[in-house]
This record gives sequence, structure tokens and C-alpha cells, in this order.
Amino acid sequence: MGSWNSTEMEVFSSVFGWIAFCAWSISFYPQVVLNFKRRSVVGLNFDFVVLNLTKHSSYLIYNASLFFSSAVQRQYRQKYGSDEMIPVAANDVAFSIHAVVLTAFTLFQIAIYDRGGQKISKTSISILSVAWLTVIICVFVAIPSHSWLWMVSCFSTLQVVMTVIKYIPQAVMNFQRKSTMGFSIGNILLDLVGGLANYGQMAVQSLDQNSWVNFYGNIGKTLLSLVSIFFDLLFILQHYVLYPAVKTVKSSSPDMSRQEPLVTSSEDP
Repeated sequence: MGSWNSTEMEVFSSVFGWIAFCAWSISFYPQVVLNFKRRSVVGLNFDFVVLNLTKHSSYLIYNASLFFSSAVQRQYRQKYGSDEMIPVAANDVAFSIHAVVLTAFTLFQIAIYDRGGQKISKTSISILSVAWLTVIICVFVAIPSHSWLWMVSCFSTLQVVMTVIKYIPQAVMNFQRKSTMGFSIGNILLDLVGGLANYGQMAVQSLDQNSWVNFYGNIGKTLLSLVSIFFDLLFILQHYVLYPAVKTVKSSSPDMSRQEPLVTSSEDP
């Protein structure tokens, strides 16, 4: 069973891990607060939210399985080496639970606040249906052979795919509206901090173990941070450079409230 070689490295890893947990966890609240203040979810892409819920749900299943299941841990060490540490920490599980709850609450806000004609697209519904059908099939395939690590890896793959897909509708909506109004930049800034801290935690563990299996042995977590950082930088570019708030205000007109419901990026193609 893997263990830390350096107490200092273990402390640094914990610090980075909990920084990522705090930043990612807090990142959900700016959007929730913004929705509450406006009593509106216009500008927030609904496809982004439902895809995000699937992403965090699958990530929770992966993290909880690898962290709590001795059978999954045993198969992990059989594949990557008995001296390797399990690449999921307590903060990963805690974050996943919190993320599922907050994303579900955001979906509840979508149900009760002004939507301005926006709706979940049929494309998104189709993607979700195929995604969950696929992992259900994986579960039934894994049960006879007790391939538990492979099974939870399927959920990890699902969350990576959802991470790549989920940002696209919001980025396209911002482009079409030439505005980020209604989409909280606070969420993005905190998400960026979390992604960088997450990489810091993985790098510290790899340096301590003198092995980079922590990155490719937990490819879901690695790709999650990389993709998140890329889109965070894109949203920051949209908010502060391409469509800054001052331009949105200057171009606003008295009938803007009638224009916003015309957003079509999350409607049926």
C-alpha cells in the first residue's frame, strides 16, 4: 500500500486539495446568488446546467467508488502497482457531493424563475440519454466478471466527456448574444483557481512518489482540470475582453427585456 515519503509533501498536497475543494465549492454560489437577485435565469444556458449535473453525478460515483471500495482499490493497485497511492482524496468526494447538490439546486431555480423563452434543447436530451444508457450497459457488462475498476472508469470517462461538452452551449450563447449578462464570472474565476490547485495537488503527490502514474492512472481528474482551465480562460476572455459589461450597458435599450427571451442557443437546433 502506497504511503507518503515526505511529511512536508503530504501537507502541501492536503493544502492544495482543500484549496481546490473550497474554490470549486464556492464557485457554485455566485450563479445561485445572481439568479436569486435577478429572479431570472435568462443568460444562463440550461444545457450547460443539465450536462453539468450529469458530469458531477458520474464524477461522484467514480470518486466514492475509488475512495470507499476496497475491491476497486485492490484492482487499481493490481493494475498500477501495489505501492501506488489511490488518486482520490477525501476532498474529491466532498466536492462531488456538494457539486451535485448545488447543481441540482440551480436546476430548481431554472424551474421557478423567469426563463425568458429559453429551454433545454433536444440535442442535450439526446446526449444525456445516450450517455446514461452507455454507462448502464457498462455496469451490466462489468458485473459478471467483477471488473469494478473498469466499471468506475466508465463513469470517469463520462464525466470527462460531459466536461468537454457542457461548456460549449454557454460559450456559444455568449457569442450569439455578444454578452455574458446573466452568467456569473465569479463562478469561472473560482473554477480556475480550483483547477490550478487540483493540478498542484497531483503534482506534489507525483513528486513525492517519484512517479507520474498519478496523472495517467487518474486520467479523468487530469483531463477534468485541463479542459476546465481552457474553458475558464475562454469565458474570462469573453467577459473582460470581447463582451465587457460596459459595452453591454451602453448598448442596452428600454426594450432589452423583450430581446433577451429571443436567445436561441439552447433551443432546439
